Amino acid sequence: MSTVDKSAKTERAERLSVFKTYKLYVGGKFPRSESGRVYEVTDSKGNWLANVPLSSRKDARDAVVAARKAFGGWSGATAYNRGQILYRIAEMLEGRREQYVREVADAEGLSKAKAAAQVDAAIDRWVWYAGWTDKIAQVVGGGNPVAGPYFNLSSPEPTGVVAVVAPQESSFLGLVSVVAPVIATGNTAIVVASERSPLPALSLGEVLATSDLPGGVVNVLSGRTAEIATPLAAHQDVNAIDLAGADDVLAKELEIAAADNLKRVLRPQPVDNWTETPGIDRMTAFLETKTVWHPTGSLGASGSSY
Repeated sequence: MSTVDKSAKTERAERLSVFKTYKLYVGGKFPRSESGRVYEVTDSKGNWLANVPLSSRKDARDAVVAARKAFGGWSGATAYNRGQILYRIAEMLEGRREQYVREVADAEGLSKAKAAAQVDAAIDRWVWYAGWTDKIAQVVGGGNPVAGPYFNLSSPEPTGVVAVVAPQESSFLGLVSVVAPVIATGNTAIVVASERSPLPALSLGEVLATSDLPGGVVNVLSGRTAEIATPLAAHQDVNAIDLAGADDVLAKELEIAAADNLKRVLRPQPVDNWTETPGIDRMTAFLETKTVWHPTGSLGASGSSY
């Protein structure tokens, strides 16, 4: 009996940990980089955390194809349905809270308490944007007074495929703060994760895949920011780009590349504290306004109109 006990103890002692393999999230699937390349990610003290995919230009093009394919269904969904799905994402994040606390603490060199505060704020941010999906149209749309017998109605519509350069320092809260408003309004997104701290973004892909979010609505790429963002800025099938995570030099280069097909460009905005209420600017940045004219007609011989 003692021999069996010793054998069992030895077996337990020799068990190897299962290291997590981080992958890209493109079109609802988890491919490795087409290039086969990876790079090392370390914590704030230089300790190795993981090898993550080093995305190529081909990966960026594949993500654009996936985002364009998903755009019709996502933009055509009701605002209420989009809100339900965003809320479901928040539910899934809440269930994996401890994982994100650990990843954010490692990525940003924070204490567990401070990392937990960042994660809680990110989850709350998803809920906040979930509530806006069926309200933003009432704020930025409406009826316009015109001099004539017409109804004149303006309503917002999504711009299309949006490339998002995620913030470099705020690996999770900043990420959520730039991705959620893009998809809340019916756009689809290609996200270039923080180059130094991509793990929370890649883990977010796992949550998105197990929520009700259709594949391709959000696509997450990791790697060298300039290497991925440059082809996205020049891509003819990308309609807009958010430069939140680009430095001044890269932002200027991406603006020039984006001008070729008149992309909407949201320039980097200084953010002192991502926990502050964001307002609706990031939602309206990627909305177009459609205005419809319709004759009012007349009621009876008097010529009065309605």
